[in-house]
Amino acid sequence: MSQASGLYDGVVTHERLAPRRHRLRYRLFQLLIDLDEAAGLGERLKLFGHNRFALFSLHERDHLAGDGRPLWVQVEALLATAGIDIAGGRVRLLCMPRVLGYVFNPLSIFYCHRASGELAAVLLEVNNTFGERHTYLIEVPTGAKLVRQTCAKAFFVSPFMGLDMTYDFRLSLPTDSVVTAILGRGADGVPIITATFSGARREVDDRALAHAFFSHPLLTLKVVGAIHWEALKLLAKGVRLRTKPAPPPHPVTVVRSELAAPAGQEPQPDRRAGHVALVRSRGRLQAQQAEVAEALVGEEPQVELTA
Repeated sequence: MSQASGLYDGVVTHERLAPRRHRLRYRLFQLLIDLDEAAGLGERLKLFGHNRFALFSLHERDHLAGDGRPLWVQVEALLATAGIDIAGGRVRLLCMPRVLGYVFNPLSIFYCHRASGELAAVLLEVNNTFGERHTYLIEVPTGAKLVRQTCAKAFFVSPFMGLDMTYDFRLSLPTDSVVTAILGRGADGVPIITATFSGARREVDDRALAHAFFSHPLLTLKVVGAIHWEALKLLAKGVRLRTKPAPPPHPVTVVRSELAAPAGQEPQPDRRAGHVALVRSRGRLQAQQAEVAEALVGEEPQVELTA
């Protein structure tokens, strides 16, 4: 039986387009862990542990509520609050593992599949360096092969950027490769930052894990060090710090695809606590950034959701 879990070795790039141009590029790897396979991988592999110390490890308490409950239980509960039932379908988590017991994931992605294998939703779990966490739950339209969605920024991440932004998310499904692309726009719609990760798949075994460790030694410590190093560069360029707001009142923002309305009625936005409202948008990108944005997310975002 083929293994759904994998290792993606690749490159992350960030480019700030305003108010000062700044670009970074680092090599890193992420693990794609099928939550049904996590315990078995921890038993079979010497270099990977599930809820135990190892060279690389995945601990349930490093994600979502952080209380150690099984992640699949938490994922299904979150999906249920949004009216999504995957009926026991697979959930795959793309993230960096703990390395020698330490981890910091700026972004982790849960791919949530129905029992048929069709993608139903993705959870984008964001951590900031202030010890806070927020999750964007993105409903995926039936039959979608590429996740394309836009939503208002709800969570403070970088001290150099406020909340008056929107995100364009474009996510490929992990196969032989995986691509995650995020375009951040200012309140005027002009692109101000891009972030991408692209990686090629390898099977998860002890040999691949050993190679990953020596290719990316102390990866998660290096990620945190790089975040602070790049922050110093931005300060040196004169980019001003933003005042940190309080975290959002709800730990999850639900981003919905367009819902069908009864005959003769207009679609109504979902106003429940922790949710966001649906609006339509087909605005084109600013010409000066069209090439960058087209490569990352395409020219015409189909839906936009706003708080």
